[in-house]
Amino acid sequence: MLPLIAMLMPNWMDPEFLLNWLGDWALWGTAAVVFIECGLLFPILPGDSLLFAVGLFIALGTIGVPLWVACVVLTVAAFAGNVSGYYIGRALGTTLFKNPDAKFLKPKYIEQTNAFFVKYGPRALVLARFVPIVRTFITVTAGAGRMDPKKFFLWTGVGAVLWGTGVTLLGHALGRVKFIHEHLESALILLVLISVIPMIVEYVLARRRERNGSSVGEGEVRV
Repeated sequence: MLPLIAMLMPNWMDPEFLLNWLGDWALWGTAAVVFIECGLLFPILPGDSLLFAVGLFIALGTIGVPLWVACVVLTVAAFAGNVSGYYIGRALGTTLFKNPDAKFLKPKYIEQTNAFFVKYGPRALVLARFVPIVRTFITVTAGAGRMDPKKFFLWTGVGAVLWGTGVTLLGHALGRVKFIHEHLESALILLVLISVIPMIVEYVLARRRERNGSSVGEGEVRV
């Protein structure tokens, strides 16, 4: 089953393919992907699985950089990406999210992210790190809602450390497990599948909200 999924999965969602393709630039390429996903409004990227794979590949010796260097670089990339998204939001608001048929900048993404903010407040910046799509647009929503910059930098910094460093360390720890060595491809595919579960759940919930006629209006960020 997993080999079949691997064949159907696009190369840019396969962390093993990406890291092997990047070669000596694996760490910096991963940092670029993390920055883009967190700050440049492109949500469909393998952020979680790529961070995990970097840690795992460092444990295997495939990526020859110290673990602490990788953690610092990836955490800084995650933080810088969110800061970029925040200022895009401050400059443009939600004007980019007007076309319901858009491929990526859908109005419903802002509505979902608004609901996330309303529910969790500033903590949403930490929790959203672990939710694909939401982690891309929550910074834009924070900027559009004029969240206090100091509060934003604090919470997004905490999230960057927990996500950028935490997931990388998890990959490194599991990379030392013999079973993972022997089933590397299957483990990475499984991780990608796990990472998209929140997308599927959010899609199902959004469809249910649409059927119930509920929505969250723009500009309702409570921070």
